[in-house]
Amino acid sequence: MTRKPKIDDTTTIRDINLDQEEVHFQGERLTEQRAEQVAEETLAKLRNKNLIPGGKSLSGGGKHSPTVQFRVPEELREEVERRAAAEGVSVSKFARHALEEYLKAS
Repeated sequence: MTRKPKIDDTTTIRDINLDQEEVHFQGERLTEQRAEQVAEETLAKLRNKNLIPGGKSLSGGGKHSPTVQFRVPEELREEVERRAAAEGVSVSKFARHALEEYLKAS
């Protein structure tokens, strides 16, 4: 039975050279090249599931969630960051909610 490593605040993560240090992953020796390949395969699987690391589709039905970008003054960005942190949400979630409320009100 394989144990999953526990990662918490006491965990130390360090960079190593896999071509110099011996590390095994799923029964095979992990090299720098193989680690890159594993990372690419993992990201490809996530993208095939319509997921971007860190979030699920907001559109539902397996559809891609479009991205909206726009520029704001530095002071506005800082205020949004403060308000989002105070509410315990990301800047993206805070901005999405603000846009939804604005559109409902108009």
